[in-house]
Amino acid sequence: MSKESQSLRARLRPRVIGSGTLSARICQSFIQILIVLSIIAFTVETLPDLSSTARSTLRNFEVFVISVFTLEYLLRFWLSEKRVEFVFSFYGITDLLVILPFYLQLGLDLRSLRILWLFRLFRLFKLVRYVDAAKRIGDAFRLVRVDLAVFGMGALFVFYLAAVGIYFFERDAQPDTFASVIHSFWWALATLTTVGYGDVYPVTMGGKIFTFFTLMIGLGVFAVPTGLITMAIVSTREATLKDDAS
Repeated sequence: MSKESQSLRARLRPRVIGSGTLSARICQSFIQILIVLSIIAFTVETLPDLSSTARSTLRNFEVFVISVFTLEYLLRFWLSEKRVEFVFSFYGITDLLVILPFYLQLGLDLRSLRILWLFRLFRLFKLVRYVDAAKRIGDAFRLVRVDLAVFGMGALFVFYLAAVGIYFFERDAQPDTFASVIHSFWWALATLTTVGYGDVYPVTMGGKIFTFFTLMIGLGVFAVPTGLITMAIVSTREATLKDDAS
């Protein structure tokens, strides 16, 4: 890379992807507003009775949004000191997934791949780059990721035991609903998450008593990770305040 190119990158980096200059703040604010407007347009686009003029306007706005996001992605790639690391980073993959389906549909008939339409929702994740609260939440998850992994394994163990237990109590009374442990997974999920849809429920006394204890355990299952994440967010916030004070 030539010295002129390196010098130009060094001058543009703080002005485009930095955070301490006025031009960088203007660029970030513009991208944030564009993300919000694109999500609103995406929502409005689902209305069934839109006129052809409105749909054409939304389509033109979509082209403008993708053009800006593409330019942002290329600029970030060019200005990045570690380009390969940027491409495979969370933000790099998110930025690529936002723009890639648009360009794929230009040369391919992707109407059958409806999942690509949902990729437009990745624009919400682009906001994470600009929202400090989202960054703190991400830092909090990284801080307790080991604890959450251990707890997740325990939760899966409890989930399986709940399915086995309700199958044992209800298999004779409801052979169609609780035909196997696998059939009982839906009840275990709805009960442990305390949702209780009511489409599958026990009718035997043993099943009802077992459900009561499963519900109590379910309350604790969600209370533990909530407490871990809350403490991690508080710790992250305190660390940030100490760094700002120093």
